[in-house]
Amino acid sequence: MDTTDLKRPELYINRELSVLAFNQRVLDLAKDASIPLLERLRFLCISSLNLDEFFEIRVAGLQQRLELTSAPLSPDDMTVSETLRAIRQQAMELVTDQYQVLNDMLLPALANERIYIVRRDRWSNAQESWIRRYFNDELLAILSPLGLDPAHPFPRILNKSLNFIVPLQGKDAFGRHSGMAIVQAPRSLPRVIQVPASDPRNNEFVLLSSVIHAYVDELFPGMKVMGCYQFRVTRNSDLYVDEEEVEDILRAVQGELASRRYGDAVRLEVASECPDETLMFLQKQFELGNDDVYAVRGPVNLNRLEQVYGLVTNRPELKFPVFVPHLPKAVTKSSDLFETLRNTDVLLNHPYDSFMPVLDFVRQAAADPKVLAIKQTLYRTGPDSNVVDALVAAAQAGKEVSVVIELRARFDEADNIALATKLQEAGAHVVYGIVGYKTHAKMILVVRREGRSLRRYVHLGTGNYHMRTSTAYTDYSLMTSNAEIGEDVNRIFLQLTSLGKVMKLHKLKQSPFTLYSSMLECIDDEARHALAGKRAHIIVKVNALTEPGIIQALYKASMAGVRIDLIVRGICCLRPGIAGISKNIHVRSIVGRFLEHSRVFYFHNNGKKEVYCSSADWMERNFFRRVEVCFPILQKKHRDRVIKDLKKYLKDNTRAWVLQPDGRYRRLKPRKKGAIQAQQALLEQYSDRIPS
Repeated sequence: MDTTDLKRPELYINRELSVLAFNQRVLDLAKDASIPLLERLRFLCISSLNLDEFFEIRVAGLQQRLELTSAPLSPDDMTVSETLRAIRQQAMELVTDQYQVLNDMLLPALANERIYIVRRDRWSNAQESWIRRYFNDELLAILSPLGLDPAHPFPRILNKSLNFIVPLQGKDAFGRHSGMAIVQAPRSLPRVIQVPASDPRNNEFVLLSSVIHAYVDELFPGMKVMGCYQFRVTRNSDLYVDEEEVEDILRAVQGELASRRYGDAVRLEVASECPDETLMFLQKQFELGNDDVYAVRGPVNLNRLEQVYGLVTNRPELKFPVFVPHLPKAVTKSSDLFETLRNTDVLLNHPYDSFMPVLDFVRQAAADPKVLAIKQTLYRTGPDSNVVDALVAAAQAGKEVSVVIELRARFDEADNIALATKLQEAGAHVVYGIVGYKTHAKMILVVRREGRSLRRYVHLGTGNYHMRTSTAYTDYSLMTSNAEIGEDVNRIFLQLTSLGKVMKLHKLKQSPFTLYSSMLECIDDEARHALAGKRAHIIVKVNALTEPGIIQALYKASMAGVRIDLIVRGICCLRPGIAGISKNIHVRSIVGRFLEHSRVFYFHNNGKKEVYCSSADWMERNFFRRVEVCFPILQKKHRDRVIKDLKKYLKDNTRAWVLQPDGRYRRLKPRKKGAIQAQQALLEQYSDRIPS
């Protein structure tokens, strides 16, 4: 009997440090000269945006926990204080790297392409004249500088807003001398301003921060401005709603949204030239220690540079080539999707396959007089949703429309509240899921009268019903009229909208009930096959792998001889390549043009191959604290296609990073004639390119 202790801390990678490692991989793409230049700028901005959310949620949560306990909270056995210290070191290295990439690589490369972000000490006379007019016409009237004195206390600083602290000398008109003022950048104005170019071939920009800095002395007439320093504070942005106590979750979430802007401060970003005395003053105001301060050599709101990408419209060669998503033959053969689905399932791999068939599915259901009811879950869908418009049309046409909206989808709460109101006003039944469990499943159920019976049509997906992300995220969609799947989806909707016991499902696996045990069973089955001398293979593609029980099951399967390939985009707490434990486990992360978002589970199953797609990652929250759905790919042609797609990711040697036993990631480098890039291969195979 094997007595290996699979709970030993050294077998696990710290969750938070794994998040930072992912952000480093994103930043690495900003350094990659093989990627179009403006896309590299976007990757830099994405790494900054990701880091913002990391501090708003993860670091903020750890700081709150530190007030209660410093005991280990994760399998790696690091205490909260140890984790925060390690985060500080790794985050400092990441931030330093970000600004080196900006200053030493991207700005010079942009200048070589005649795209200039012009520093204020390099403005031409013509530019200075134009910018001064801009300041007088657009800024001066709406800036509200705040001198600090007993009648003007330190203002409330909005989360992630751009601000300036201005040391002053002299007395104002009332004889006051405070020595310090705050200038808050107007939220209504763009952070990147395009200025008339000195050469028609150029794209020239200035930053709003530079404009304010250049003319800040005009805000304090008669005073001497001793300096002007950017700063930005990041606050705890996690909403807390005690669902057991509130009577109306919608009103509770609405009430919490306002407080998010002014949560506890967790990070202070400040210009590197800010004097120590001024910095200490800011730290005191925000009650932050030295480890919470990040001094930077550039704009504190680094992610706002992404606006340059949209403003440069005349340089398509500096962006990824445009492509047209593919429409499968099964969809184009007939304009009637219901007829198509009676004959075959439709599997879509977004963004290579168009998202339009999913939208058409809802639109046709809304317009079809034979359709009696539409039920759908919504997690993230965007403020202007074509899907929601179709549901509104269906409700207004008198159909039974039931929508489960997750109000607590982080940072989309306000949009979801507005969509819920819109649907309710149209006559749809709107519910907010289950108290204590986020509804993360992606499902549409259409009930249609056909002859003397009712037929159910279903859409199941790994991603959200969001038109914008459908072109930027990789996700699978399955549309089917399979009777057992239709009945399963109907039963899950009954659980979400009514009250009752857990109902047995035919084909689907569901969190928080059967998904976890089903995945453990599938892993254990592969281990038994391997021990019996049979071929055994597992391929898993997820965004994150953190759940200890699943990790231990994978370790056991590896020890039994199962070949395990894990494609984990972001967080991975499993440590591969350890002799005697995880030698048969290989972990890779693919980071590229599209955000890898699909969750796919493949089990060889002694030749009876099983493929599942799911809305769930292999994390504690997805298994135990969310309503998730995992669905099988039943038709062989679709199953084979998914397996081929997975194997493309396993062959990628261009956008792939391989996790090492020590927790570090090593980027693969292709040979001169052997470059393989999974996303590019899928684009070329499935999408219809726009002719050049």
